[in-house]
Amino acid sequence: MAQVVIVGAGPTGATMALLLIKRGIHVKLVEASRDFKRLFRGEGLMPSGLNALKQMGLLELLADVPHQSFDAWEFLLSGKLLFKVKEPIEPNGRPCTTVSQPHLLEAIIKQAETYSEFEFIPGEPVRDILRSEERVSGVKLGSGREITADLVIAADGRNSMIRKQAGLNLTQLQNNIDILWFKLDSSSWPKSENIFYSILQERDGFGLFRASEGQLHIGWGLHSDDNFDWRHIDWAEKLAATSPSWLAEYFRSHRETITQPLLLSVIVGRCDRWSIPGLLLLGDAVHPMSPIRAQGINMAFRDVIVAANYLVPWLNKSEIDLSQIDAVLPQIQQEREPEIIRIQQLQAQEIAQAEKLRNSTFLRWGAKTFTLIIRPGIRASWLRRQKQLRQGVTQVSLNI
Repeated sequence: MAQVVIVGAGPTGATMALLLIKRGIHVKLVEASRDFKRLFRGEGLMPSGLNALKQMGLLELLADVPHQSFDAWEFLLSGKLLFKVKEPIEPNGRPCTTVSQPHLLEAIIKQAETYSEFEFIPGEPVRDILRSEERVSGVKLGSGREITADLVIAADGRNSMIRKQAGLNLTQLQNNIDILWFKLDSSSWPKSENIFYSILQERDGFGLFRASEGQLHIGWGLHSDDNFDWRHIDWAEKLAATSPSWLAEYFRSHRETITQPLLLSVIVGRCDRWSIPGLLLLGDAVHPMSPIRAQGINMAFRDVIVAANYLVPWLNKSEIDLSQIDAVLPQIQQEREPEIIRIQQLQAQEIAQAEKLRNSTFLRWGAKTFTLIIRPGIRASWLRRQKQLRQGVTQVSLNI
């Protein structure tokens, strides 16, 4: 039976490990952090991600971890409702859901640890990859421990050390963005519905929603032409000035609960190659996504399903043929890459639409003045753009 080392115990690595060990394949999952309580983790599940979890037999885990479904999306321009869309958008579909990623990862690891084929190694950064006869043959940990493997899977995120060690170049796309991330108390939040708000006031804008653990989360987009220093302003007042009156009052009365902003410098890109002999990259390690519509975790789950389909038939043989394992690695890229390219294009289009409105005083004036007339058309246009971002571009089915 094959030995696989997976580097990174995020959504990609944890689910990949569980799929493999359930099929009798030995897996060592290495994670640099000692726990999953990072300052920021993507936690938005689109219907495509929820469907992937269902196929992997993990959807029922949501019942036991903090999660919140969206009830609607609202778009506000200059304090005025531009349009609203109720969830779920698709007939008989699933609503977009936020989940506590640390709790979900802990639940997956707990399930994996019931299998003798699994070893979890937390708090151990990988220092280097091992090579044997021009093939990756394992990893070397920071402690000096060496782990040999028939296959190494890098799931160590957008700043992947494994990607750099392997010499796989990431081509950055033009729509890299910076976001400031805030949290604040929601104990007296006046809205019973869980609505994702997109708010634009003149050239300033942010998104707001109630997350899985109950706090309000805010993502504020930074731009190179902003006329303020984000490190030295009164953010309670800045958010209030950008908001409709009911929300402005909430920010001012809860200013003491607003966290210091966390700067997220989001790199978007793709590797030309997802693999070299003995090594496969998946998820953000090979195609870091924009945060628009929370595609990172959803595409990662779909990567895992496709990778498992190709790998399991060769990894669970009694006699391992390394050449056959290496031969299927490019096929994983071939199947997944078209969807990743298309989703990144759709994310760029969403950003471009927002930037047009931000940069044009005339468009903002027209949208605000003629809201009742243009609302049906704008709403329909938005819904058309969301279909593939929500459901995915290609058919992804677990068949092993």
